[in-house]
Order: sequence, then C-alpha cells, then structure tokens
Amino acid sequence: MPVKRKIPWSDGVYFITTTCCRWLNLIDQSNGYDIIYKWFNVLKEEGHFVNGFVVMPNHLHALLAFRNTGQLINDIIGNGKRFIAYEIVKRLEQQGKHALLDLLCSEVKLTDRSRGKKHEVWKDSFDWKECRSVEFITQKLDYMHKNPCRGKWNLVNSPEDYEHSSARFYSTGIHAGYPVTNYRELEYMDLTTPYIKQP
Repeated sequence: MPVKRKIPWSDGVYFITTTCCRWLNLIDQSNGYDIIYKWFNVLKEEGHFVNGFVVMPNHLHALLAFRNTGQLINDIIGNGKRFIAYEIVKRLEQQGKHALLDLLCSEVKLTDRSRGKKHEVWKDSFDWKECRSVEFITQKLDYMHKNPCRGKWNLVNSPEDYEHSSARFYSTGIHAGYPVTNYRELEYMDLTTPYIKQP
C-alpha cells in the first residue's frame, strides 16, 4: 500500500520503494544498476547503512538504516533520486534514446518545468514503512528478495540467482551486486546519536 506522507524523522530503519515514471524500465534501459550502487556508497559515506535491496528494471526496494545526521530522511532520499535521475538521463543521452527522453520530458509538470526540470525519471513520491521489529525486517527482506521471481518478471528461478539483490548474501553469506550490512548488526548501533562525518 503506497505511503504518501513524509517521514518526519532523521533516523531509524525503513523499507523504501521508489518507482520509475510510468513504470518504464529506465534502470534497465540505461544499464543503471551501478548508479544505484553509487548512491548506496554516498549513503554509507554519510554514516547510513544499506541492509538489503533489490534493484528491478523499473523500481528499487531497499532496507536502509539512517543515522541521525541532522537531515530529514525525506531529504536524503529526495537527493538520492535526483542524483540517480541525472545519471540515468545522461546515459540515455549517450545511448541516443531520444524518443524515450522526449517521453520523459513530456511527463514533467509545468510547475517543475518552470524550475528548470527537464525529465521525469521517477514517480513523484516514494513508499516507505518504518521497521521496528526483526520480524517486520525479515518480512520485508523476504518480500523484496522474491520480487525477481514473481509475476511478470520471472527473471530468475531463485532469489539468490538475481545479481542485483542482497538475497544471496542473506542465504549464503556471499555478496552479489553490492555489499550490505547484515540487519542483525544494527542492534549494536545507536542510530539516534548525531553522526559526525570523519575527515
């Protein structure tokens, strides 16, 4: 169920979903999986934790633990979506996918266009659920990890076979596309203590 309200906090563990505009396979068409990983690197550099993920052709599920950096989580995710969108557009331009870029341009609202926005890569909002128990965390990890095997996707036979997911790590201890921090380690961390980035 979509959650359109903003996250009013600066720390905590969240299950986040963000989806490409019109459900277009923009991540896949731009071969932009590594762009998501670059954003994950930025999160880690800022003191946050990537605990689980699956990057699908047109959307991203992630289990993220945010440390208190004094910045609202909504702003952190908004900045990440802008960073990823810019990089996806740049790749689509390099690939000469002009018809697709024109479509993304036509999706920009007039108010956003007046502020200089040229392409709509993501749906406006993102969905989120706060994770306050191990049971809820494992439920969300199971849901996201099974995503590549479900419905219309059928990308792999087993969640562990999908490269752009943390399923393999939680099943075998071996990282696939991106190294994550096991959610069990969070119990030893105080996410509420203000984080000071090391020089």
